[in-house]
Amino acid sequence: MDPNSSPPNSNTTIPVVATLPAYGSDSSTRPISLWPGMFHSPVTQALWEARSHMFERLLDPPVDAPPQSELLNKTPSQSRTTILYNFSSDFILREQYKDPWNEVRIGKLLEDLDALAGTISVKHCYAVDTTTRPLLLVTASVDKIVLRKPISVDIDLKIVGAVIWVGRSSIEIHLEVTQSTKGCGTSDSLALSANFIFVARDSKTGKAAPVNRLLPETEREQFLFKEAEARNNLRKRTRGGQKREFENGEVNRLESLLAEGRIFCDMPALADRDSILLRDTSLENSLICQPQQRNIHGRIFGGFLMHRAFELAFSTAYAFAGLVPCFLEVDLVDFLRPVDVGDFLRFKSCVLYTEVNPDQPLITIEVVAHVTRPELRSSEVSNTFYFTFTVRPEAKATKNGFRIRNVVPATEEEARRILERKDAQALLSSTLVTK
Repeated sequence: MDPNSSPPNSNTTIPVVATLPAYGSDSSTRPISLWPGMFHSPVTQALWEARSHMFERLLDPPVDAPPQSELLNKTPSQSRTTILYNFSSDFILREQYKDPWNEVRIGKLLEDLDALAGTISVKHCYAVDTTTRPLLLVTASVDKIVLRKPISVDIDLKIVGAVIWVGRSSIEIHLEVTQSTKGCGTSDSLALSANFIFVARDSKTGKAAPVNRLLPETEREQFLFKEAEARNNLRKRTRGGQKREFENGEVNRLESLLAEGRIFCDMPALADRDSILLRDTSLENSLICQPQQRNIHGRIFGGFLMHRAFELAFSTAYAFAGLVPCFLEVDLVDFLRPVDVGDFLRFKSCVLYTEVNPDQPLITIEVVAHVTRPELRSSEVSNTFYFTFTVRPEAKATKNGFRIRNVVPATEEEARRILERKDAQALLSSTLVTK
């Protein structure tokens, strides 16, 4: 043995160094408490580096600065931001986003979409050389996220987003994910679209604050503005109406849903073998929210919550179908209350209902996030997510006679949740068709 070599059983110390880049020229002197959370994807790091001059004021706002008194006119082009994922040439980036089926991890992409939408909302509200105090911009809701084609992890990917509508204190951001098809050169096609709504709050009082106006210029920008305005009006009409009383004509629908569930509860041996109780499809996980997961406002990053909810929904659909699920869309998500560092967060999922279509069966998963406070004996709903999946065609082809089960409720509360979600989707679909 070489006398200079270490013995086989010697203890070797391997140093670990921080890989988070130092943001801004004066980041080494800024207190670590003013940094955003360190739960970062490559996209959030890139956004910070590109827009650090904007985020500096959000992290360390000027003392006693007055609120913005004069609103500016902004165009969509002023907030438009593009992200490019160089998957074809960056092996490490590819590995960070790859799922087991060589496609992009949807959960991580949802996280990135929220981060980009937040940056775009900051750009719209930002004024160069302003002396006013910055606004707090938080995710209020996600209108809809629709996957239009599978997203490969081997081909470069692009996300383009811009503000398309503003209200008094609300900002809607439209995002489009595009990717070329193998063998089609540089021609990009739409792979996913998403709409995020942010709301502005005064950083000192916490109350709703007005945002800069939006002046759409092109024909497409005007069209997107009118579409967003219609969606906002629809949200106002339906908000607060989820827990409604069913009319006499709808009671029959409720009873019809409950009929099969009663058989499962009272005469399980006679129940339909192609159906299953909603409660028997549930999964759950929980976590303590850590400081590394906070955003620049000190709250838990909304994209992180969507990522975790998606992973649970995917697992629920997988366990239910018995085949690898294929994500289709996220329906309207409302962020009902903020989630703080240290909160005990519980995600509960179930298959809410299915559509047994031989060509493309649909599985709707409900994921409810609860902020639980054991010391106060309280539990509040933070978010409710609705994900729709189908099964991969190549997986379905390997299972002869494959079909998914119907889901039936055992209680009136479960039946109401199913009908309310179906009605909400039908209302949204009819509104989009008639526009």
